Amino acid sequence: MMALRRAALLGLTLLAGSLPAIAADDPPVSALPSQPAMPDPLVARDGHTVKTAEEWNTSRREELKALFTHYMYGKAPEPHQVVFSVERVDRQALGGKATIKEMVLAMGLQQAVKIHVLLAIPNKRVGAVPVFVGPNFYGNHAALKDPAIRLSTAWMPDRAPGVKNNRATDESRGTQEATWAIEDSIDRGYAVATFYCGDVAPDHPGLNDGVFTAYPKPDKNGWGAVRAWAWGVSRVVDYLLTEPDLDKSKIAVVGHSRLGKAAIVAGAFDERIALVIPLQAGCGGTAPSRGKIGESVQQINDRFPHWFCDEFKTFNTQTDRLPFDQNGLMALIAPRPILLSNAVDDQWANPSGQFEALKAAEGVYRLLGTDGLKADKMPEVGVLVDSTQGYFIRPGKHSMGREDWQAFWKFADKHFGRNGAK
Repeated sequence: MMALRRAALLGLTLLAGSLPAIAADDPPVSALPSQPAMPDPLVARDGHTVKTAEEWNTSRREELKALFTHYMYGKAPEPHQVVFSVERVDRQALGGKATIKEMVLAMGLQQAVKIHVLLAIPNKRVGAVPVFVGPNFYGNHAALKDPAIRLSTAWMPDRAPGVKNNRATDESRGTQEATWAIEDSIDRGYAVATFYCGDVAPDHPGLNDGVFTAYPKPDKNGWGAVRAWAWGVSRVVDYLLTEPDLDKSKIAVVGHSRLGKAAIVAGAFDERIALVIPLQAGCGGTAPSRGKIGESVQQINDRFPHWFCDEFKTFNTQTDRLPFDQNGLMALIAPRPILLSNAVDDQWANPSGQFEALKAAEGVYRLLGTDGLKADKMPEVGVLVDSTQGYFIRPGKHSMGREDWQAFWKFADKHFGRNGAK
C-alpha cells in the first residue's frame, strides 16, 4: 500500500480563500436595518450602487465576503502546512477505463487532521481533463463498489447504509454508486474527486472532532460545519492542482443538500473553482433566507446548530435584518458559471425561491460581462437553462442520481467548451 507515495508540502502562498478583514463596526442584529426584500448585491454598505467591474472586484466583493463570514458561515483558519500522500494507485480500474488514486491530505498540529481523497481519472483521454470535486455523505468506499478502496474509520451517522454503531462496515461498500455515477463521468471524459465530509467535520453537534481538534472554533463568529466542509473542498483543490492529468482551469464543485451548501460556499470563497453546482442546497445555501416556502432559518439553526456560526442564530426570527441574502452568495461566484439544480417534490429546498435568488444575482453577472440568466421564469421540468447562470428542475424527490448528473455534464460541457460523450 505504501509502495507508491508522493508528498508535497504546501505553504501559505498556495492558500485560496483567505478572508478579508472583518469591519470593527459590524453591528448586532438589533442595529441592522430591516430589508424585507433580498438586498441588491450591487448596493454597498454605505448605500451607493456599484457601477463598474473594477469596484465590484476590488471593493464590494470583499465587503460581501466579510459580511457572509461575520454573520453566517464563520471564519475559516489558514491550513498552515498540508502534506499530500498518494497511498494507492490502480491504473486498470472500472474494467480498464480509469486510473483510481487514493490520497491522504494531512494538516494541523503534527498532521493530525487527515482527509482521505478518492480520485478517478479516465484512461482514454487526450491531454488534461476537467474534474468534478465534492464531499460525500458516507465515505469513499460507498461511492464505488471496489473492495480495494479504503473503508472509512471515521464517525458516521447510523442512518447510513451498512453503518453500525456509527462505523462503516463492508456492507456499505458501493451503496452510493448511483449517487456519484463515477463510471458514467469517466465515460463522459471527466475525472471525479470525492472525500468523506466527516473527515473534515462529522455531522453532529459539538464541533469537537474532525478538523476542529486542530483548528478549534475561536468565538461566536468561528466557523461551523458548512464552512468547514467548504474549506475541505479547497484543500482537495490544493491537491488537484498538482495532478498533471487534470485541467487546472476546469475544476467544478458539486454537492447535494447540506453538502450543496458547502459547494456554493467553496465556490464563493475559492476562485480556483471554475464552475459551481449546488444541488437542492435549500436554506443556508441557495434558497433565500427571507423565503416563505420550505425550511426557515430558525428551523435549520434549531435542528443543526453546528452548521453555521453562532451569529447567524440571532437572525432566527428577523431574517429581514440580514445585510445580504443568498443572491449575494451567488454573486460572489460571478462571472463563473453556476447551475442550481432541484426536484419538483423537494419543496423543503424551495426551488422557486432559489430561482428568484438566482435572478436577483443577475445584475452582478451582467456587470461582469456574462449573459446572466437566460430565463425570466422557471423552466419546464426536465429543461436545462444553460446560460452562465443555469437552472434545472427534474421530477422526483430529494436525492442525487444519474438524471442530475446528465444535467451537470451538459452544463459543464458547454461552459468548458467540450463535446460531451453520449
